[in-house]
Amino acid sequence: MQNSSHILVVDDHQEMRNLIGQLLEKDGYRVSTASDGKEMRRALSERRVDLIVLDLMLPGDDGLTLCRNLRAGSSSVPVIMLTAKGDDVDRILGLEMGADDYVAKPFSGRELVARIKAVLRRTHALPPKPEGAAVPVYRFGEWLLDTGKRELESATDIVVPLSTGEYKLLLAFLQHPQRVLTRDQLLDLAKGRSAAPFDRSVDLQVSRLRRKIGDDAKDPKVIKTVWGGGYIFTPKVTCE
Repeated sequence: MQNSSHILVVDDHQEMRNLIGQLLEKDGYRVSTASDGKEMRRALSERRVDLIVLDLMLPGDDGLTLCRNLRAGSSSVPVIMLTAKGDDVDRILGLEMGADDYVAKPFSGRELVARIKAVLRRTHALPPKPEGAAVPVYRFGEWLLDTGKRELESATDIVVPLSTGEYKLLLAFLQHPQRVLTRDQLLDLAKGRSAAPFDRSVDLQVSRLRRKIGDDAKDPKVIKTVWGGGYIFTPKVTCE
């Protein structure tokens, strides 16, 4: 099978890099490998990468730091984090830093390939960044979402990293403010159905979005839960 997607595998264990690389090449992907953050940055500067498989535990900068730096640098390349089995805190932190998904070690080859395909489908569904053309900028409360850069900025100019799923869900809310959206409607608007059952649930995405914009989960004011209905994005939204 031929596949134009280029995957970068970042893991300090050569056997693991080789194993994942062979698995993905067998499925038709083009593969590059790196053993640490320095080699990862070099690979990203030398060629286009469609997705990064990033190990959490690395010498020097760990996977969380590397992922956070990618998002802070406005990179939207999808990231799948590899974590040790049972490290729930690290998985949550990885998602908070902008990772699109995670896979716990030990993992099956079929699961990893399936998650890669799901994340790539979500990413390819996003509209390409226009070059030189005006792109929508949404404002709500003290927040700004620049769809050209795909960045969420606070009133104090702090850039908050968003995963692909979080970005698409927030964009769906901003394009349909002050109306009740069911979970099914949100899945359709965010084009996430093609990723099921590997995609994260809408409820988890909403929970992460609330934390990132400072919306109290116990008494949310921005993304309110409509019991038996779904969610409603309450702020006034302007588009520039």
